[in-house]
Amino acid sequence: MVTREVEVSNRAGIHARPAALIVTTANKFKSDLFLEKDTMKVNGKSIMGIITLGAAYKARITIICEGPDEQEMAAAIESLFANRFET
Repeated sequence: MVTREVEVSNRAGIHARPAALIVTTANKFKSDLFLEKDTMKVNGKSIMGIITLGAAYKARITIICEGPDEQEMAAAIESLFANRFET
């Protein structure tokens, strides 16, 4: 299991487009992805789950990856946050 803490650095927070980018990226890997904010934990391969986090600008989120390619998945998801979901 790999965990990383990231910060939402785009001003609009995580809305539909960033959520879709997270899901698209996560689905390239076999590992499971979970996102945690405060006490809420959601499936990182579900757009609706991610949106329900209500992650606004500067929110802290914990990425949890579990599976055979967890290191690569964690790096890819962390990169999305670092680049403000700009592809």
